[in-house]
Amino acid sequence: MRRVEQSSFGRLKTAIFLLALAGLVAGLGLLAVGRADLAELVWIAGVLPALAALFLEIIRSLLRGEVGLDFVAALSMSAALLFGEELAAAVVAVMYTGGTFLESFAEGRARREMHHLLSRVPRTATRHRDGGLEEIPLDRIEPGDRLLIRQGDVVPVDGVVLSDGVFLDTSALTGESLPVRLAHGTEAMSGSTNAGDAFDLTAMRRAEESTYAGIVRLVEEAQRSKAPMSRLADRWSLGFLLVTLVIASAAWWFTGDPIRAVAVLVVATPCPLILAVPVALVAGLSRAAHFGVLIKGVGPLETMARINTLILDKTGTLTEGRPQIVAIDSHGELEQDEILRLAAALDQASKHPVAQAIVVAARARGLGLPVPSEVTEIPGEGLIGHVEGHEVIVGSNGFVAARVGEGANDHPALSAGSVLVALAVDGELAGHLVMADPLREGAGVMLSGLRGEGVGRILLATGDRTEVAERVTEGLPLDGLRASLTPDQKVLLVLTERKNGPVMMVGDGINDAPALAAADVGVAMGARGAAASAEAADVVILVDQIDRLGPGIEIARRSRHIALESVVAGIGLSVIGMIVAAFGYLTPVEGALLQELIDVAVILNALRALRIAPRAVPMAEPEAGAEPVAS
Repeated sequence: MRRVEQSSFGRLKTAIFLLALAGLVAGLGLLAVGRADLAELVWIAGVLPALAALFLEIIRSLLRGEVGLDFVAALSMSAALLFGEELAAAVVAVMYTGGTFLESFAEGRARREMHHLLSRVPRTATRHRDGGLEEIPLDRIEPGDRLLIRQGDVVPVDGVVLSDGVFLDTSALTGESLPVRLAHGTEAMSGSTNAGDAFDLTAMRRAEESTYAGIVRLVEEAQRSKAPMSRLADRWSLGFLLVTLVIASAAWWFTGDPIRAVAVLVVATPCPLILAVPVALVAGLSRAAHFGVLIKGVGPLETMARINTLILDKTGTLTEGRPQIVAIDSHGELEQDEILRLAAALDQASKHPVAQAIVVAARARGLGLPVPSEVTEIPGEGLIGHVEGHEVIVGSNGFVAARVGEGANDHPALSAGSVLVALAVDGELAGHLVMADPLREGAGVMLSGLRGEGVGRILLATGDRTEVAERVTEGLPLDGLRASLTPDQKVLLVLTERKNGPVMMVGDGINDAPALAAADVGVAMGARGAAASAEAADVVILVDQIDRLGPGIEIARRSRHIALESVVAGIGLSVIGMIVAAFGYLTPVEGALLQELIDVAVILNALRALRIAPRAVPMAEPEAGAEPVAS
């Protein structure tokens, strides 16, 4: 419903702008052929819709206790019509509606891109029924229904697992980067993803009563309580309005000529505010999108430029969010590449995320993987099979040690949050592969760069364990670390940090969505993140690279600076023009033309935002499937 209302409002703004523009052009055409009487009527017809929309907006603003630019524009148009200066009124109407159209266009484009991004969200579930399977909407799931959760499916409701060896990726909910194994009869949370084979689930509660739905309600509550973003232009409007009224009133009072007051009002129409600000900020939106940063409108971009506190999630944001090989240790004659090759060859027969990560790493190194034979998989433990005539065992340290008669000692490279994979060949322990969720490359440099952009506080907020978070973020320039947080605790942290200034929250999981909605600016990792977080966020990073955050903030700050430059220059020239008009040297139409020249100057300056070249240039895209492997 909200999306429909926003779309209708955007179409209304477009229609009003086109009517005003058509009225101005048609009236000029009639004036050129000597029909000044008809031209005046056409100009009035083009102005009235814009004026009516202005009065409605003024009423809304007054009910909110605000006085914005709309009052100045409405006053100048009304005065011009009242004293027979229809052409001047038509010019002002086109300038004003053109500015609002630009803002509406930018926000509409962002919504269309978000709709495409979120179109992958599943809306149905697969239910067992009368010996067969049927696809049903989520709202038709009832407690006791038996559901089929296929590989890659998001669990639609909280339920009881009916299979053994089920593996769920709960990183979007809890921040735990490695899959969790669930046994028969244990509870699975809605919102987690099936990382293993298909399994059956008995629904415990309806979709609207499940874990995921509870998080969605937190998002809605956070959005309702979020302070509205103030427009940069409106923060200048009250002072400009007072100056305008003083000069116009003085001109009328001392000369007795109302036309001088009209000329002052026309020159005073805050087109530099109306046009320069949205042009600079829309250009900033376009420039940010060039670097893969989708900002949902000029309001979030303005606020992004003033961020003081940055709160980051860990899994999938600061880290890759998927297991990778961080060390390979040989215990015999085999080289590291050979250990990786043999382990990956056998792991081709498994769908376990750790096994698949090993396969990807081997292929990234260009290793040829032979086809294994006689493979037996013990779910959650490991695999036994033959590769090129050798008996190969790969799996957990204890699983392999039990079959080769060696002790399962801790590996020196193993740390909190790591997983140890052992390999045995022909009954002998051959080596270990250490798997972990490492920091994204360049994360430390990115955070240091944000300090240089004026971000005063940087905090980590994660649902993962404290020891894991401390180990992963060791050496990063953080001001604080908060671990084992629930979604509502993340929201509380965001609200608490607001005392230090505007807060930006960056995350990718379902559990981050409420905090993203509550923050002054929420940023979601949209490439692999949860759809709920992308929906709740004000900014979405469309590529799987956290280093895009730096250029995004830099572009926002510089776009706002360019907008402010244009506003100061435009208002300064407008004030000079008002004084000239007050002394009778400008008619209303001449004042409108002068304002046009000022508009062109400030718009050309605002368009410099299209050429912003961030100092924090993002790194090149990593090659698909590339996995860092350290010895």
